[in-house]
Amino acid sequence: MNTLLSTRFDGVARFMHWSMAVLLMIMVGLGFYATSLTFYDPLYHRALFWHRSLGVLVFGLFLFRFAWRISHPPPPLPADMPAWERYAATWTHLALYLLMCLIPLFGYLITTSDGRGVSVFDWFEVPALLPPAKGRETWAGTTHLVLAVLFSVLVALHVAAAIKHHFINRDGILRRMW
Repeated sequence: MNTLLSTRFDGVARFMHWSMAVLLMIMVGLGFYATSLTFYDPLYHRALFWHRSLGVLVFGLFLFRFAWRISHPPPPLPADMPAWERYAATWTHLALYLLMCLIPLFGYLITTSDGRGVSVFDWFEVPALLPPAKGRETWAGTTHLVLAVLFSVLVALHVAAAIKHHFINRDGILRRMW
């Protein structure tokens, strides 16, 4: 078997990684943009509509990606990778997956705090599963924002590590997902 192929993620994993990377960058940008607007800005509600709709889509993709990852283990890391880097990679990936799950759940709690469901591109609605609760949008919104900032920091570290491995270590880590 080709050494490169045996150390690469499969095509579905690579497609999910890069498509979610693009969607998540859009989500983070759109979320920060929407929070910079006032409630009465004409783009405020439109930006949130797209953010929520894409959020539901991203959460669905996350569920598929997570199931795929469990059923299709990743290729092994290079044998000569230091233990601390293996540890950091493992925990960073776990944290990224956890945040890809928690951030949309807190977004859902914000959106449904008034008892209404989440409209997804005006095609269908994800119903509110909890009764309305005053104040939930505040603490859920703060948590959503803090987790999104943490996610952004971890993604930056993830990208920096991939670049380091590609250009400094030259160990094929980036090619595994490219």
